[in-house]
Amino acid sequence: MTKKDKDKKKQKDEDEREAKSNGNGEDEPKRLTRKKFEKQLRKLQGELVALQRWVQKSGARIVVIFEGRDAAGKGGVIKRITERTSPRVFRLVALPAPTEREKTQIFAQRYIPHLPAAGEMIIFDRSWYNRAGVERVMGYCTDEDYDRFLKGAPLIERSLVQQGITLIKYWFEVSREEQTRRFEDRINDARKIWKLSPMDLESHHRWYDYSRARDAMFAATDTNFAPWYVVQADNKRAARLNCISHLLSVIPYKHVPYDKPKLPKRQKPHGYKEPRYNYNFVPQKF
Repeated sequence: MTKKDKDKKKQKDEDEREAKSNGNGEDEPKRLTRKKFEKQLRKLQGELVALQRWVQKSGARIVVIFEGRDAAGKGGVIKRITERTSPRVFRLVALPAPTEREKTQIFAQRYIPHLPAAGEMIIFDRSWYNRAGVERVMGYCTDEDYDRFLKGAPLIERSLVQQGITLIKYWFEVSREEQTRRFEDRINDARKIWKLSPMDLESHHRWYDYSRARDAMFAATDTNFAPWYVVQADNKRAARLNCISHLLSVIPYKHVPYDKPKLPKRQKPHGYKEPRYNYNFVPQKF
């Protein structure tokens, strides 16, 4: 079997698994083929563009936080949200590890400059909740810092909501078996090795430590003004559609009237001729 045939078989197996999984670690008859997924995604992405136009028109300020298990598929959802929208309106924030100076700041200080102005939706790929997750589990903060965070986070979030910011928080949950499969896939696929970090390996090893940290975080920060919404993510396709559909449902946007423009005719050349220039063309191998 050639490498190309192996890749096709691997893709077919993944398609079948995604179509069967219902997101709860169980199987049911096929219901979400790639064709159905892409059809639904196209509709949802059209609504995301409508949401974008409303955000610009209304001056809304929206913050969407994506947290969850490593390899749970947060990046895939974010990609589908942003790939058909403007990065100037739907702004993605994925901060690197804090600098030595930032480590001495209050827990949310490095995120505050990224909060939205009017007409913006900020998408945090990981957020101040790093303190409740990886920092807690890996011992990167003191017990006092951690306790102070759990008490302070709801106060700051209440302040954001009271000042008119729409705050939406998603937690992506994946089963132990599916997380293991995805990590092994990253190890064995040259296209995905960049997605596997030492922290990912630790998260696999410390599954129950992260479970305890998640439970404590929910108990302290799952509030009525900024609740956590849990996305069951064993089925990537279903998780993407479910999350985007839910996001659209919790924002009271309206369709802004769209006057379809008419494409103007091209101007006449008025004597213009292509120059005989020796362009460095890219080889046409495909």
